[in-house]
Amino acid sequence: MRRVLAAALLVGAAGCSTVPAEPATGSAPAAPSAGEQARGADQVEWGPCTDIKRPDGEPPARQDASVRCGKLAVPLDYAKPDGERIELALIKLPATGKARKLGSMVFNFGGPGASGVDTLDQAARALTALRTRYDLVSFDPRGVERSSGVRCGSGAEMDRFTALDTLPPDDETHRESERMNKQFAALCQKNAGKVLPYVGTVNAARDMDRIRAAVGDPKLNYVGMSYGTQLGAVYATLFPRNVGRMVLDAPLDPTVSFEQRTLAQTRGFQHAYESFLKSCVKDGKCAVGKDAATADANVENLMNELTAKPLKVGNRELTQGLASTGVAAALYSELTWPFLEQALGDALKGHGEALLYLADSYTGRAEDGTYSTQMTSFPAITCVDTAERPSEAELRRTEEQSLKISPLFGSEGSGGLCRVWPAKGSDQARRVNATGSAPIVVVGGKGDPATPYEWAPKLTAQLRTATLVTYEGEGHGAYLSGSKCVQGLVDGYLIEGKVPRKGATCPAA
Repeated sequence: MRRVLAAALLVGAAGCSTVPAEPATGSAPAAPSAGEQARGADQVEWGPCTDIKRPDGEPPARQDASVRCGKLAVPLDYAKPDGERIELALIKLPATGKARKLGSMVFNFGGPGASGVDTLDQAARALTALRTRYDLVSFDPRGVERSSGVRCGSGAEMDRFTALDTLPPDDETHRESERMNKQFAALCQKNAGKVLPYVGTVNAARDMDRIRAAVGDPKLNYVGMSYGTQLGAVYATLFPRNVGRMVLDAPLDPTVSFEQRTLAQTRGFQHAYESFLKSCVKDGKCAVGKDAATADANVENLMNELTAKPLKVGNRELTQGLASTGVAAALYSELTWPFLEQALGDALKGHGEALLYLADSYTGRAEDGTYSTQMTSFPAITCVDTAERPSEAELRRTEEQSLKISPLFGSEGSGGLCRVWPAKGSDQARRVNATGSAPIVVVGGKGDPATPYEWAPKLTAQLRTATLVTYEGEGHGAYLSGSKCVQGLVDGYLIEGKVPRKGATCPAA
């Protein structure tokens, strides 16, 4: 059951989203210099994959000996292209079909902070159709996992940070949050200070053009999900003539403010939570409560009780903060709703194992107590990608509005951590305009909790060369949701070059 759950969480947890958080008054990303454009392609030395990880921390059984991993050296600082270099970790699943190969398809599955190396290996079966015509390629972006991954303390220190309560939203909670944020930021500076200024999306987009050249493709064919849509949009802004067939699924709007983003995502998660409760009680056997109102009250009581007395789970504790994380993690996909029902039902009976497992799946904690860089790369990239540093008054005002929308999900977001972040932020990734590129397909879901649908038409308009596909279903991300309609439209474009008609809509799966 846990292996099934880990697979269901694959795209959702990888797609945990964030966006820069200030009206886009900064300049757009600077175009690549003539020297950078003229540079010859570096080579990737491909070999066997030896350190692939699964979401549950277990090593995978290698079933496909053709899968290859490799490294690509890129400048740490693109302002000094001949200076210090870092290595990006890549993975390639060679094309399987006998028909004419179309080149490589590069993936970014979201985050920011998700490992593309691990995720592509796990998602391979869902991408069989694309693999008949493309080599499938992904990578750990700079600052992530194997690519100079940002790490901020030991497993025990990460445990304390991820277990932090967000409720009740009072002065004591806020003081403890600020104390822990400062401690966390200091550990990040101590362990990864050299790379922190350089892990932003603009540099990652330049890295993708190095990857395109290294795999021998004249154009970048690309699928970006969640945060990967912002990375793709910035790439198309920097290198519009190098865009091949590009799909952006579960899109971000890079122009929204910290307050706008927080309120939109709070509404999205609250909507998904209410949809889960309605689905749970439909058959009269919901383990959380007999009706939606009762189930909601039971969850609220559970969270309140956990703030006073966490549940013991072996040598650990299920805190309110971890329980809320576990609930949010399961709301990314309808596939995990049955497990969320079981987890909440168990917790109401005093057993926190399943809810803690959901939280660990989201935070990247393995059973041995080690963490992936998922929770540390996320703020590192987020805070460098925005110059906004919300004041205490702005944080409290936004939180007050959010709590009116959702008592469960309305507590302080990432803005508090960016306030104390040791690296300077930039708004370069805030303006996108792909004028001159090949057609780009944007896919937005009406029931997406993490990247609300309202962002999809906005990004489509900003790109100038994009076409919007609307998915009527629930969940974060549509392409891997099980919708044959969405998959058909996306594959039709990526494989056959058929751009979806304007206003294309797909029903819920």
